[in-house]
Amino acid sequence: MSEKTNEVLLVIDVQRDFLPDGSLAVPEGDAVLPVINRLGARFHNVVLTQDWHPAGHISFSSTHGLRPFADTFEASYGTQTLWPDHTVQGSPGAELHPGLILPNANLIVRKGFRKDVDSYSAFLENDHRTSTGLAGYLRDRGLTSLFLCGLAWDYCVGYSALDGVALGFQVTVIEDAVRGIAPETMAAMSARWDAVGVKRIQSAQLLG
Repeated sequence: MSEKTNEVLLVIDVQRDFLPDGSLAVPEGDAVLPVINRLGARFHNVVLTQDWHPAGHISFSSTHGLRPFADTFEASYGTQTLWPDHTVQGSPGAELHPGLILPNANLIVRKGFRKDVDSYSAFLENDHRTSTGLAGYLRDRGLTSLFLCGLAWDYCVGYSALDGVALGFQVTVIEDAVRGIAPETMAAMSARWDAVGVKRIQSAQLLG
């Protein structure tokens, strides 16, 4: 287990709807489970995030009578990608995957529960103003070195990493503990990480 008291493993959105047979499945999303479980045994501090949308959420294509993936919606905070209904509050798809074994988890942060604003990042909703409260929690506990894993590379993990750096944290993405939606958006996010100093490693570098 990590003896560095400033380190935290941040496990992003490992929920049924983002795994195979889910409504917004990330390709090979279930491959992250065993890696995350091994990592979770190494870290004394583990925090999870959970997408938690109300029915009729602004990000759902069904809310607008439009097509998922293909159509967008102009929200007050900018262009919103539209998705199939997913991680609806209280639904089986919103549950954290039961294959996660993380006894050192200290906190679950729910995000995206406001009907009129989406939330990719673990830190800020998509209006870039509304905080989830995670940054304050981490600072209060002296957790300044963040190791990110989960789903998905090009969206929720990606924006969490960018916001983490912007908020003054040291951010490392554990590449083999993350999967993404599409190669082109993953490549674009990787370029953004490189530009702001997000580090990328393999789990073996932590697990030995």
